[in-house]
Amino acid sequence: MRPREIPDIVIRRLPIYERTLKQMLDAGITSVSSEELGERIGVTAAQIRRDLSYFGKFGKQGKGYDVARLAEAIAHILHLDRQWDVALAGFGHLGQAIAHYRGFEPNSFRIAAIFARNPEHIGQQVNGTVVLSETELTRVIQEMGIKIGIVAVPAAAAQNVADRMIAGGVRAILNYAPVILKVPPSVWVREIDPISALQSLTYYLDNGDQPDGHAAASLNHRLATEATGD
Repeated sequence: MRPREIPDIVIRRLPIYERTLKQMLDAGITSVSSEELGERIGVTAAQIRRDLSYFGKFGKQGKGYDVARLAEAIAHILHLDRQWDVALAGFGHLGQAIAHYRGFEPNSFRIAAIFARNPEHIGQQVNGTVVLSETELTRVIQEMGIKIGIVAVPAAAAQNVADRMIAGGVRAILNYAPVILKVPPSVWVREIDPISALQSLTYYLDNGDQPDGHAAASLNHRLATEATGD
């Protein structure tokens, strides 16, 4: 099945499954049923079976899933069984925090190129990676064969940076700028907008809704509404 034939919400859930399975392995759990996995994640067992059915058959009736094998299979589906070089554009406070984040390499990603506009930042090093001028962005991305970019620049500069990333061969962008990027159909974008997220949360604070205090239920509701489009 071609990627675009699989609902995007299913792809968004796969990393949650993979992370949960890894946590179970760390806890010494080697086998899990779809019901048990669903309880940990906050989705139904039927939803898990439906999601996995897009990619083949996993587990055995009455025996559940082998945790290690399922985690490995999902990592393979997500192409996490290799390291991905990432280009980071922007080296202000946010960009520096992203560049110094230690969670990328253990999860198959490496900040391989960093670009800045501020001359004071150019030439600095982060974990051996030299910060380059933003003017070199397209050329370096193309020469390094980088396919993933992170945009951490002000909103006014974000579209131009994204365009130059795409010109260099980037096909997936993680966008931290508070602007909707316009990209070709062949390019995938994920938006990270904490301000919009906070603004959507404050709606509930004075509208009488009471949280149920169960994180899994909250996740289940969010994933279900995203899946249905409500």
